[in-house]
Amino acid sequence: MQTRHYPPTDNFLEMLLKANAARLGAVFQHPNEYRLQVVYTRIDRDQQNKPHFQDFYYRVDTNSYFYPASTVKLPGAILALEKLNDLHIPGVDKFTPMLTDSLANISPAVTSDSSAVNKLPSIAHYIKKIFLTSDNDAFNRLYEFLGQQEFNTRLWEKGYTQAQIRHRVGIPLNIVDNLQTNAIRFQQGHHLLYLQPAKISHLNFSPRHDSIGKAHYNYLGKLQNGPMDFSFRNRISLPALHNIMRSIIFPEAVTNSQRFRLTESDYQFLYKCMSQLPSETADPAYDTSQFQDAYVKFLLYGGEKTAHIPPHIRIFNKPGWAYGFLTDVAYIVDFANQVEFLLSATVYVNKDGILGDDQYEFDQTGKPFLKVLGQLIYETELQRKKKYPADLSRYKIIYDK
Repeated sequence: MQTRHYPPTDNFLEMLLKANAARLGAVFQHPNEYRLQVVYTRIDRDQQNKPHFQDFYYRVDTNSYFYPASTVKLPGAILALEKLNDLHIPGVDKFTPMLTDSLANISPAVTSDSSAVNKLPSIAHYIKKIFLTSDNDAFNRLYEFLGQQEFNTRLWEKGYTQAQIRHRVGIPLNIVDNLQTNAIRFQQGHHLLYLQPAKISHLNFSPRHDSIGKAHYNYLGKLQNGPMDFSFRNRISLPALHNIMRSIIFPEAVTNSQRFRLTESDYQFLYKCMSQLPSETADPAYDTSQFQDAYVKFLLYGGEKTAHIPPHIRIFNKPGWAYGFLTDVAYIVDFANQVEFLLSATVYVNKDGILGDDQYEFDQTGKPFLKVLGQLIYETELQRKKKYPADLSRYKIIYDK
């Protein structure tokens, strides 16, 4: 888990990508410029259906910084469920109404949620919104429930020692503001079940020197020459995100120290939220003209508005996109053909080199690349002979509609 370059276990992935260079386009032809990193895990089942993994890496280097954007919501959701289990308070679970007090000049109170059928916020409802549409406020409320210090120490205890989750997302707060997290109440009606007081983090992070770009807009909206400093922003490596996904999809296949303290109900809830499409949920209900089925499905479908995802294919994933960085971390299943694999990738699509101007090539370059990358791996897996067929019934979910 320490800083390292990940050499390929063999050259299979590189050879596959090179053989399809024309199809992959500019991103693969100029991988340095696009800061391309790919992790692919081939999965073979034995006679007892136990998974065995072979990992392949392309240009993966944990020294090479990328802004993880909304991918940090994946560990946020998992750790929130784990914390609830550790608290072990009667009547308090992921569905219990969670009310957040205001934090002066930092974060407003939340006592209702218009997107919920019962109009009340909860850990479960926040997690749904995180995976269905990558909702920023939902993550920020889980960040406040966890607290910056606990968020990071729990990841470090799992072996992800390089991770630094230092701030809420989508709102301009300074370093000190993000040390502080709101008081939180779990209650049923007027009956208080648990009160968590406001907290301040006293964590000391290892110093970093991460900077990107040739110019950037500062917090006042003024253009500054020189790169943007990311040294105090969130950081987590692609292998760490990939392994967090693996530990959720295959909890029995990771060590006890890496395994999250979740129940089977938690796992099934996460599988549903990660794989559900906006058209398949009634709580929250989404306008599918704005949030199409492939809205957050970049690998294999490129987030395309007109994409049709057949019912036998499910993508359990968490993407992120900001400042020109586009990342997706996924477990992809084809139930009809008993195909399964893990695939994670990150690219940087910012042709003008200016950060903060919202002039990024996500739709033109980034998403089409991830679509083709997913297709290549999927096509390869379709053709791959396996000794034992995979029993994938664990991941078959009944959705709301």
